[in-house]
Amino acid sequence: MARKMRTYSIVGMAIPLFLLLGCSAQPTAPTAPDAAQARPVDQARPVEVPRPQGNERLVLAFGDSLYAGYGLGVGQSLPDRLEERLRTAGVNATVVNAGVSGDTSAAGRQRLAFTLDSQKRAPDLVILGLGGNDALRLISPDETRADMIAMMDELKRRNIPVLLTGMRAPPNLGPDYAKAFEPIWPDLAAKYGAGLYPFILDGVISDPALMQRDGIHPTAAGVEHMADAIAPLALKALPPKAS
Repeated sequence: MARKMRTYSIVGMAIPLFLLLGCSAQPTAPTAPDAAQARPVDQARPVEVPRPQGNERLVLAFGDSLYAGYGLGVGQSLPDRLEERLRTAGVNATVVNAGVSGDTSAAGRQRLAFTLDSQKRAPDLVILGLGGNDALRLISPDETRADMIAMMDELKRRNIPVLLTGMRAPPNLGPDYAKAFEPIWPDLAAKYGAGLYPFILDGVISDPALMQRDGIHPTAAGVEHMADAIAPLALKALPPKAS
């Protein structure tokens, strides 16, 4: 009988991710992986910041469940919180949430052009965060790199600036995998002149208080930490307003 390979995704993973990343803190029991069974950890909706005056800046947040807001309440996703911070900084920003739970870089590559074409106009900035599910599914880093390059080429062709949010490889995959996987994002940032936040869960995944019970996704408080770190880079990556 052929041996069936087991794969995991950021939504649907049996082993808490921060254990795989070598953090010492112990999680509580994982929640059910089915997205339909997810429960918001805090259903209180954040206070919305009034829209500033001036030309609208359109930002597309394109990623996986870490962008989609898995297990969070309305208004608590990373794109929502980035929009709030940009508006607080005086930018009339709309951040479109194009996160899809479980997406690999190959899945993102397949839907990127359609997603861009579906916007009311070309985004002023794309925040791109994919690759975590690739590692969890044991996809070759060469494939991940090729898919990420294809997306960066598409965005370059359309003259859309990019801010990349990178990912780390679980240590259980070994040093060779990490050596091939983790440089993908800094390499692409250097090649394409893109902004870079090297590890999207930096400072969050090591703190159980900032992670949901599954040990994989951030809580609302964890997202606030992420947004605090990423928002200044998004402000820097946005091109100057058209005259």
